[in-house]
Amino acid sequence: MNNQPTKVTLSFDNGNAPIELPVLAGTLGNSVIDIRSLGQHGIFTYDPGFMSTAACNSNITFIDGEKGLLFHRGYPIEQLAEHCDYLEVAYLLMHGDLPNAAEKQRFTKKITGSTMLHDQLNNIFRGYRRDAHPMAVMVGVVGSLSAFYFNNMEILDPRHREISAHRLLAKVPTIAAWSYKYISGQPFMYPQNHLSYAENFMYMMFATPCEEYVPNPILAKAFERILILHADHEQNASTSTVRLVGSSGANPFACISAGIASLWGPAHGGANEATLNMLEEIGDASRIGEFINRAKDKTDSFRLMGFGHRVYRNMDPRAAIMRKTCHEVLDALGLNNDPLFKLAMMLEKIALEDEYFVSRRLYPNVDFYSGIVMRAMGIPNTMFTAVFALARTAGWVAQWSEMHADPQSKIGRPRQLYTGSQAREFLPLDQR
Repeated sequence: MNNQPTKVTLSFDNGNAPIELPVLAGTLGNSVIDIRSLGQHGIFTYDPGFMSTAACNSNITFIDGEKGLLFHRGYPIEQLAEHCDYLEVAYLLMHGDLPNAAEKQRFTKKITGSTMLHDQLNNIFRGYRRDAHPMAVMVGVVGSLSAFYFNNMEILDPRHREISAHRLLAKVPTIAAWSYKYISGQPFMYPQNHLSYAENFMYMMFATPCEEYVPNPILAKAFERILILHADHEQNASTSTVRLVGSSGANPFACISAGIASLWGPAHGGANEATLNMLEEIGDASRIGEFINRAKDKTDSFRLMGFGHRVYRNMDPRAAIMRKTCHEVLDALGLNNDPLFKLAMMLEKIALEDEYFVSRRLYPNVDFYSGIVMRAMGIPNTMFTAVFALARTAGWVAQWSEMHADPQSKIGRPRQLYTGSQAREFLPLDQR
């Protein structure tokens, strides 16, 4: 960090005066050039996909894609996944430190005390088609919470932001589970506050009024890890969406609904669902070679889903944890010989040994394994992204609150490189 420059000079080949720009250094990661003054000189930067642009400063999550590191508030994800439950990680993301025993108890009580949904929300669920995608239902129902919690809401008040964050953490699992129940035609199961966060979701997903349901502790632990590993991931598409929508002062429930909509895209949160769909398309181990060759063919649009990552150029640190969890779940359920799971493990082995994938660092990512685990647990493919949204809610509310606490935060307003027509004279209809 000591060798980093403190400023850079932007020079021009047309005789214009050079512009000095400050260089800002964070506690970890790359330094950034502060380009905020460029607009005063009549010039902007061009960076499609924001691949080289820092849109905010944040002290929540750090990723080093080259080294395969993921830290939440300085804690490596491996340690959090091994020793914490999801609500501890949610507290960490929101408050900056892990809770002590008393803080954890109070926080857990606040969340579990808010898991119920307003009874009128039942009518909103029933307005959807029964074959709707769960994510479509979640986008609508989470957004509709704006109509239930809006009186005297002041987003610049830290206490009001905290209350909204608690409500979202508490109610999104209920909404996600009920989205599945509604589409499957089963009755809604109301939350049970004596259960853990993961156990409660599993209860609302799988229980029926016909018989007692007792969550499997191994599956509950696996589900906790899925939630922890997906809780936050820096300034990804959905988190940036939450921040951008929130920058206008929008209602927090509308902001999270927008994040869910962004996450729904197959290039983002839909990857684990796409991975299972791909495995079903391959169908048999004898066809793996065919699909491997297709993945290598530049003229073929087919891609191996669940391999590689836009950020990580090394092994996704979450993948190793999820791989271990995957085998624990398969062992516990006696599914090691299930044809689809054997196919997945065979595909993993081939891809890890094939020079084409190794040289390009296309390692199995967390989505490859999390989809297999959720399928083993009985969660249908269409619910995979809904579970991702449930997990990411902790990160979204932490990022949203951090943005509003930042005095430098402004309404998002990206610029553009205009390539359309120059000024033209309008012609009446009969002269065109």
